[in-house]
Amino acid sequence: MRSRGFEVIEEYKDKGINIPVRKTKHSAGYDVEAAEDVVIPAYHFGIKPTLIPTGLKAYCQDDEYYILVNRSSGPKKGFVMANSIGIIDSDYYNNESNEGHFYFQYFNFSDHDLEVKKGDIIGQVIFQKYLTVDDDKSTGIRTGGFGSTDK
Repeated sequence: MRSRGFEVIEEYKDKGINIPVRKTKHSAGYDVEAAEDVVIPAYHFGIKPTLIPTGLKAYCQDDEYYILVNRSSGPKKGFVMANSIGIIDSDYYNNESNEGHFYFQYFNFSDHDLEVKKGDIIGQVIFQKYLTVDDDKSTGIRTGGFGSTDK
């Protein structure tokens, strides 16, 4: 039985997407690469975050989720995740809207546009367990993709 892992989404199957790896045996995070070239414009008031596609989806157990986090070198280069961290629930995998494709959202706080090339490491994924309260009665079922639990 599979526990957790990564898969390339259908749209990116033939585009040379690498499955994330940990760089050392004690690393918590799996390094994720950009699936295509993206320019992140320098920040100005009112700008929307830039979504960087990964070409990936991830699966995990029902009582788990995964976190998208910035690399420690990101802020030094001007990269700041728009949502600080991204939390992705287990039921995001293979959802009907986008197959579970996860993206990183960044603002660029440098004074010039930043160019991200396909294959550049853009962040990390860390898998986690979560707990529920004694009287939890959640029964909802995901019906969409990115941001769908806000609807």
